[in-house]
Amino acid sequence: MPEDRRLASDDRRLEVLRAIVEDYVETQEPVGSRALVERHQLGVSPATIRNDMAALEDEGYIAQPHTSAGRVPTDKGYRLFVDRLSQVKALSTPERRAIETFLGGAVDVDDVVQRSVKVLAQLTNQVAIVQYPSLTRSTVRHVEVVALEHARVLLVVITSSGRVEQRVVELESTPGDVLLSDVRSRIMTATIGQRLPEASLRLAEVIGTFAEADRPLVTSVVTTLTHVFSDERSDERIAVGGTANLARFGRDFDSSIRPVLEALEEQVVLLKLLGEATTDPTVRIGLETGSEGLAGTAVVSSAYGTPEQALATLGTLGPTRMDYPGTMAAVGAVARYVGRQLADG
Repeated sequence: MPEDRRLASDDRRLEVLRAIVEDYVETQEPVGSRALVERHQLGVSPATIRNDMAALEDEGYIAQPHTSAGRVPTDKGYRLFVDRLSQVKALSTPERRAIETFLGGAVDVDDVVQRSVKVLAQLTNQVAIVQYPSLTRSTVRHVEVVALEHARVLLVVITSSGRVEQRVVELESTPGDVLLSDVRSRIMTATIGQRLPEASLRLAEVIGTFAEADRPLVTSVVTTLTHVFSDERSDERIAVGGTANLARFGRDFDSSIRPVLEALEEQVVLLKLLGEATTDPTVRIGLETGSEGLAGTAVVSSAYGTPEQALATLGTLGPTRMDYPGTMAAVGAVARYVGRQLADG
């Protein structure tokens, strides 16, 4: 077959596959050639469409379930469909407004994460998974040292992820305002803009810059800040929402829904599912998730963070029979909005 005819044939078969995927996602029923002719303007005869479907089946992109006359996409077919998407479906104005309104009311990072899970589950009707911003990837944005009564000081740390940590330090004597201002200034100089692990190391150097008499106080402050900077618990925190949506997917899974529920209970599995996503939505289909128990699912994930650095990931889990363009649009939009929230503090 001449090269131009082969390319034209490949393009047409891709259009047939796209039509089968879209119809199957919408109707949940196997798609036959007659339905394709009636619903899509493919510009070829029914016989040609049947030949294209036969070729797609031979190549493993679609399959015939049981004795049905129609065909359904395989994981390989979904993969090709996603890889060849020319554009991601744009969110509607109400959907964009819902994201902005719901997330715009967040008061802190924890609230942002919880709201992100809810709005993502609502937009996609899938299970939403959001990783809390990683402290080890965050940088120090601001440090405040405030005098309290009874020889105590309040330490406030604000990171680039928007997280605010507060600690109260008990001292042996009440420090003067000049000393506290000096402590704050030198700590800021040493740590601002540094990633938390590096900032923790640089803090130790601050102690030696003070007079011997002031070092006990400085040591107490630095020790407490070091514990704050070294606290990596948030790296392992995951928020999950929309689990009830699994009830809608029962017929989509080849096996029991139990493996999916078990996966959602394991933080390590969830972190692996989100994977090393980029800022563009990453799609893992079927066994690409790395779990046989999740063979009937697909995961759409995206990194989020500040313009300088990705801080964590978020995404959704649903059946392989999902609206990929719409899900990718929702995941990408929420990730971008969360990133802006964090960048704006």
